[in-house]
Amino acid sequence: MNSLIIDTAGKEIFLKIIFKGKEYSIQHNNCRENFDELVILVFDFLKENRVDLINIDNVFINQGPGKYTSIRSAISIVKALKISKKINIYGYYSSQIINNNYNILIKLLEEGRLTKDFIQPKYLN
Repeated sequence: MNSLIIDTAGKEIFLKIIFKGKEYSIQHNNCRENFDELVILVFDFLKENRVDLINIDNVFINQGPGKYTSIRSAISIVKALKISKKINIYGYYSSQIINNNYNILIKLLEEGRLTKDFIQPKYLN
């Protein structure tokens, strides 16, 4: 199972690819300039690691809590990928990530604890 993880809920934008048993990750400042160009960051990251979207089975998106604009940007991109590339999307919350172990998402998916196509964002006040 090949996966892309997008987390824009924290101080950093975090992207991770799990592809054919290898893992790649990158972080960017979570600032207006970066979430305005989030789609470019995602596609550049995939290209840099020679991963084509056609080979991605699942995209995991952090639903928050976090900044409204950064979470909405990420959700918009993920929903576009779902429509255009028929990729499965799964939402998760920051509280489900312990010690920055994003691999837990694969386990949660296998246990049926993440719901496909179900995104319910939580924003900071």
